[in-house]
Amino acid sequence: MNIRSAEKSEINQLAQIWYQGWRDAHPQILPAELARDRTLESFLARLDGALADVRVAGPPGEPAGFAIVKNDELYQLYVSRQSRGAGVAAALIADAETRLVLEGVRRAWLACAIGNERAARFYEKNGWHRVGSMTSILETASGPFSLVVWRYEKNLAGPAEPSLSS
Repeated sequence: MNIRSAEKSEINQLAQIWYQGWRDAHPQILPAELARDRTLESFLARLDGALADVRVAGPPGEPAGFAIVKNDELYQLYVSRQSRGAGVAAALIADAETRLVLEGVRRAWLACAIGNERAARFYEKNGWHRVGSMTSILETASGPFSLVVWRYEKNLAGPAEPSLSS
């Protein structure tokens, strides 16, 4: 599967994937005020701001999905409706994990909306472990929005080094 950096010309297509994927999974499990803020325009703006960190599956001009890594976090992972179940998400998460390792991250994390069972099963299948809940501060056009989410983590660099006091 071709995983590559996103191109500026693909922002509209990627925003559509994000918007549709968000709408498929979140409105029924998240507060209505957050759903109102998650417009196509909001996804366009967020992608534009993160373009340097967006990796895409698929040939140029035909993205099937994308992932965004931010510091030690797998920040976003979305696959188009027609590409779900075809290995796109697995290729994107593997690429994201590789990028995290190359940045020196030993333990990565991600936030998953409480109740998004499909995503949770996918993360667990790929070796991520739910370690509890946390409050995530989400960016919205109305300002910061606090949301309790599931926190998943994955050790990317083998076993943790023993402490010096051991």
